[in-house]
Amino acid sequence: MNYPDSVQFLYALGNEIKTAKLGLERITAVLAALGNPERAYRVIHVAGTNGKGSTCAMIDAALRAADIRTGLFTSPHLLEPTERIQIDGIPCTREEFERAFNVVHETAEKLDLDCHPTYFETVTAMAFWLFREKKIHTAVVEVGLGGRLDSTNVVQPAVTVITAIDFDHQIFLGDTIEAIAGEKAGILKTGVPAVLGRQRPDAEIVLEARAKELGIPVSRASEFPIRNLEIDSRGSRFSGIVCPLAGEHQVDNAINAALALRILNVPTAGIADARWPGRLEHVAPNPDTILDGAHNPAGARALAHYLERFYKGRKIWMIYGAMRDKAIDEVTGILFPLASELVFTAPDTTRALEPEAILKLAGRGHVEPTIPAAYDYVLKHCSPEDVVLITGSLFLVGEARPLFLHTTGGRW
Repeated sequence: MNYPDSVQFLYALGNEIKTAKLGLERITAVLAALGNPERAYRVIHVAGTNGKGSTCAMIDAALRAADIRTGLFTSPHLLEPTERIQIDGIPCTREEFERAFNVVHETAEKLDLDCHPTYFETVTAMAFWLFREKKIHTAVVEVGLGGRLDSTNVVQPAVTVITAIDFDHQIFLGDTIEAIAGEKAGILKTGVPAVLGRQRPDAEIVLEARAKELGIPVSRASEFPIRNLEIDSRGSRFSGIVCPLAGEHQVDNAINAALALRILNVPTAGIADARWPGRLEHVAPNPDTILDGAHNPAGARALAHYLERFYKGRKIWMIYGAMRDKAIDEVTGILFPLASELVFTAPDTTRALEPEAILKLAGRGHVEPTIPAAYDYVLKHCSPEDVVLITGSLFLVGEARPLFLHTTGGRW
């Protein structure tokens, strides 16, 4: 199959969350048939609810700054699925994606599996295979869903990292923090040092108990000495670390990254080169325009805290769109009171919640059919001193970002 056909086939397998089939049997069989490519390089394995992608991006940047050839596997993507598989900080090409898909797909078709590997299982196997083909030294691998039964949990890591745990995907992971933490703790392994991000007490108890049971060394973000902390709207500096990602919560993610790097004896200076698009990303001035995929309650709280700290007193125009399967009531309850003006739209996907439904929920606002139309509407009515926030679904942020690529230098 060519690239468009491979992408269409993956989408036809179904939404990667709603059609998830947690378990390691299929991915184990496929990778064994491929010669276990996931064992050909060093792996840093990162789980968590929020912050795991940012942590991965910072670890990857620091490794590359130390002249280490890297593979980075993250999800979801903003615009193209090639973004999920990066080699030395650059998304794989369409040709590389196509080749990896065909190898994995044809291998899976020859096996006696209960069904074709899921969307996420297929892309996971593609990433691991391509990393071996590209002869990387270290792979930074983000867990997709949970940890214990996530398809990435076949790796034999050098370090594991668990970032902050909160509520998300309860239908798969359980409806208590303790249950969710138990699933995330599934990536911890005997003999493998772990980094535990700053946690809620109920999550911390579960993680610490599992680490003690395995007898593994633990580096704790809560014990990291923070000195000379400076935070502004574009990043932070502390303890000799420069974090270029905006938001106070990124301090904890930078600490997670620094602790993992120290275990590997890799300098932390390269964290300053990290980029993580679509998360508190400033894409245009006058008016200040920010993209942030705050799609769950924890992400919404982090965004709200950021706005209250750095944009209090400024008029905020919020362009919002969401998926039907998200915690809309809780997220909007956190974000909407901060907005002076609300504009609702929808990303171009069948999973999108109709903007009219969000308008009914909010009781105020304006509806536009597309992101470009919504942004044009705001530009016609706002002032240069205002703030424009495009938020909600990462799909929405992904569709919005190409409007500003000329201002971000086209960097992903």
